[in-house]
Amino acid sequence: MCGIAIQPRARCLTKHPVVGKAGMAEYRAYTVGIDRHFVGFKALVCADDAEAINNATFVVDGHDIEFWNEARFIIRLTCTTD
Repeated sequence: MCGIAIQPRARCLTKHPVVGKAGMAEYRAYTVGIDRHFVGFKALVCADDAEAINNATFVVDGHDIEFWNEARFIIRLTCTTD
């Protein structure tokens, strides 16, 4: 079983300007392989950073996950074993 550990981030989470759809921004949840390279991703459309992170529990699949909004890093969720 894999839990979620959130890596600290230097900047605080903020709402991001509208991208594409009215009031929504596109995020990507990248799956990080054991060699620390991205091995896949899932696209998400969310209202803001907080909603994207809240949806993280549906993306975690036994690997670390990095959330990005275009070239802007949001957060890295580290998979922990119980």
